[in-house]
Amino acid sequence: MDLKNMMKQVQDIQGRINSMQAQLAEKTVETSSGGGMVTVTANGKQEIIAINISPEILDSNDISMLQDLVTAAVNMALKSSKEMMQEELSKITGGIKIPGLNL
Repeated sequence: MDLKNMMKQVQDIQGRINSMQAQLAEKTVETSSGGGMVTVTANGKQEIIAINISPEILDSNDISMLQDLVTAAVNMALKSSKEMMQEELSKITGGIKIPGLNL
């Protein structure tokens, strides 16, 4: 394979990755903790876009539990978002792990 052809393939992959990133910004994952008392929504860019807290948890006045539930739900949302991103990246690279390619 010559260098010119290889560079064209790299540019093609980069273009597909850029397109994937734009699409991931529109996709969301939703996770919850505490039996649905706290729900977190994240997009494919690993940004938290919504946190919903059930009023029942606020009635308990247990701030520590609320903090734990929010932390757990956020961590699950970010993990799910990262898995979604890796799955989409794998489609582009054919499952080949490319060193240094972390989105």
